[in-house]
Order: sequence, then C-alpha cells, then structure tokens
Amino acid sequence: MINRVILVGRITKDPEMKSTQSNIAVVSFTLAVNRQFTDQSGERQADFIQCVVWRKQAENLARYVKKGALLGVEGRIQTRTYEADNGTRYVTEVVCDTVQFLESKGDTEDEPISNVEDNTADNDEFYETSKQLAAEEDLPF
Repeated sequence: MINRVILVGRITKDPEMKSTQSNIAVVSFTLAVNRQFTDQSGERQADFIQCVVWRKQAENLARYVKKGALLGVEGRIQTRTYEADNGTRYVTEVVCDTVQFLESKGDTEDEPISNVEDNTADNDEFYETSKQLAAEEDLPF
C-alpha cells in the first residue's frame, strides 16, 4: 500500500505551537493549494488542506514561518475520529514527514533585500576584495 502526499501551497495563518501532555511539540495548520484550472469566471480556486507537524519541525515552523509563506510538504494522509457534544467528528489531515520553506525570509518581509546587502557590503572588508577578483579578466572561465 502507498500513502504519500506532496503539496506546495501557502500557509493560511501564523502557526501556533502547542505541546502534548508528554511535552512533544505539535503544530496544526492549513495549507492553501491552488487548483490547476479556473472556474467559469476565470478565478483560480484553492483547496484548504489540514496538516499537522511534530517535534523539531513543529518548533521550526512556529519560529520561522508567517501567514502567506510558501511551503512544500511531504507526508501521509491520516484519518481519526473523536467524540464531541454533537456526535462523532471525523478528521482527515496530512501528517507531515518533511516541511520545506520555499521562500527565503527576505522574500516575505517588507524591507527590501538590497538595503540589507548594501549595509553588509559597507561593513565587510572581504567585499571589496571579492569585487576586485570578479573584475579581473584573467579568470579561468
């Protein structure tokens, strides 16, 4: 039997880390994944898929990811049930084995990346040397 899921989408809200009774980190989140086709009005539809990630990856997700970040997820589909006041509830979710951050931190921040590079270049003594090396015409390639 094969149960593998690979998704690429955007997280719908900032992740919140919780801990189990045995102090294991867990984050549940929703991933918005665009469909490949558009509807009759030309709008692209999306599926909102429930995901859960455990332990160190949950800690990293809570620490570094914000709403709207592009993520790659690999895992498996799992179903579970629980009893609520209004009867039995059924949940289908992706249990993530790996989560990849598909955008650099600078891609999602409001501050332009060029400002950060300029500040680094002014303070970095190796920047001028590398700039001179790149300008030389006797490079082997």
